[in-house]
Amino acid sequence: MLDWDRIDELRGEVGDDEFQLILELFLDEVEGVLMRLSPGDPLRLETDLHFLKGCAWNLGFADFGRRCDQGERMAAQGRAPMVDLDALLASYSASKRALMRQLGSASRPGRQAHLA
Repeated sequence: MLDWDRIDELRGEVGDDEFQLILELFLDEVEGVLMRLSPGDPLRLETDLHFLKGCAWNLGFADFGRRCDQGERMAAQGRAPMVDLDALLASYSASKRALMRQLGSASRPGRQAHLA
């Protein structure tokens, strides 16, 4: 679901403080776009899914990014109504919970975390 190697890489590149800022910005921007997703405007859906895919892959949300990529291609092929937005939202939500759970456990003594 999450690409921990990418998350570790990003965190190592920018440091803990910047990583937290990037994460907050990512969540705000992604959730804003998620709220407006609709198959009613295929071009807008394609564009929004492209944006979400880039955000997801940059932050290590692998499953969510894959679903965005699939939805983007479907919208580009004229199949926007077939994009499973519920599954896309569920993937984002599960990925966010998993990341937050891991970030929370990283600061607890005696717990081994994926994050360095």
